[in-house]
Amino acid sequence: MLFDVTRSELVDIFGEDRLASLPADAFPPTAADTEGARLLQTVGVPTGTLLLRQPDEDDGRLPLVQNVVRIEDFEDAAEGAGDWPVIGWLLNAHLALDPGSGAVHAFDEDEETAQELHADVSSLVQVTARLQRLLEEFTFSGGEDEEEADFERLEGEVERIREETSDIDPLPFQDDETVWSTVSEEIAAGQRFQGDSPGARSLYG
Repeated sequence: MLFDVTRSELVDIFGEDRLASLPADAFPPTAADTEGARLLQTVGVPTGTLLLRQPDEDDGRLPLVQNVVRIEDFEDAAEGAGDWPVIGWLLNAHLALDPGSGAVHAFDEDEETAQELHADVSSLVQVTARLQRLLEEFTFSGGEDEEEADFERLEGEVERIREETSDIDPLPFQDDETVWSTVSEEIAAGQRFQGDSPGARSLYG
């Protein structure tokens, strides 16, 4: 694993009811025994920005890439990508696990692009957790005269997450076109703060 991620750490931050995981039998045999599948079973990811894919009600399995997109439309898709399990949804992209390399790929159906988004699932969990934690804990001062400084501070926190992630796994923020780059830009602009978080209360009253 590129990142040391544990369920107990995520529980301390988000609580048990905010973590989503996948059952072992949801994965096809080719992926069931991989490190990435085990992380999604035992550690999980915090809910919010990233949504884990729910297994099919009929057979209890995750859909394959070829079941959710026209794989032949993706010229940059890796060979055999159609047989990978779809593990989640982020922004406008299906996320799939490559059982061979352990990498996570993003399939954008609108743009018909496939891109390697994470070198492994621990990177996916780490980025999701850090950005979700920022959304839930960041506090604006609330004063109009301090608004610019607040957003500079928020932008700095987002940039720190991007840089510290990229030092270990450059894929999530490798350019401005990745879904995580888009999400991080939205967060820095004051978007995606929801519910009863300090940020949402400050921004929306």
